[in-house]
Amino acid sequence: MNLGFVTGLTAEARLARPLGLVCAGGGLPDGAEAAAEWLVEQNVDALVSFGLAGGLDPALRPGDVVVPETVREQDHVYATDPRVSARFGRRGGTLLAGAAVVADVEEKARLFSRTGAVAVDLESGAVARVAARHGLPFAVLRAVCDPAHRTMPPAALVALNGSGAIGLLRFLASVARQFGQVPGLIALGRDAVAARAALQRCVLAG
Repeated sequence: MNLGFVTGLTAEARLARPLGLVCAGGGLPDGAEAAAEWLVEQNVDALVSFGLAGGLDPALRPGDVVVPETVREQDHVYATDPRVSARFGRRGGTLLAGAAVVADVEEKARLFSRTGAVAVDLESGAVARVAARHGLPFAVLRAVCDPAHRTMPPAALVALNGSGAIGLLRFLASVARQFGQVPGLIALGRDAVAARAALQRCVLAG
């Protein structure tokens, strides 16, 4: 099966490349939709949303892999394809498609209580929509980077640029304004390493 992978970050795209054709959307839903449409134009057989996710279920830890049965975008629920998902592990739970980064602990808890979704990301809803539009199967492979018990540091929210890379100047400017966020950034960086390592293991297994 010729798989097309949509990622937010260029670093995630490098991880997914051994498994198929990859396009990074820049980390926002509109970019993910454009990336998915481009992959459809390349005649892929299925779409996969691949990369990092924020945890909503307090039981999930950094590096835990999420292969959801469903993706919920507002009031619409999309079912992932069992055959495609089976390449990445056991399916389970719902992933929430967010329109913006869910940064603070209270909002994560509220979303978990209201939706029951185990994790959240910004790309999977767009990938699901494009797959449904073209009658293609789709799946999600995500690893938790930002767990439910942590509020994301401000620098992490402004660092990403529209091409899916880290904007170093914006990042450093945020750190200079709020130096107290450095321990949180160190923890987030450590957890990102764990999440990417988990994705790498899935790639090698697939």
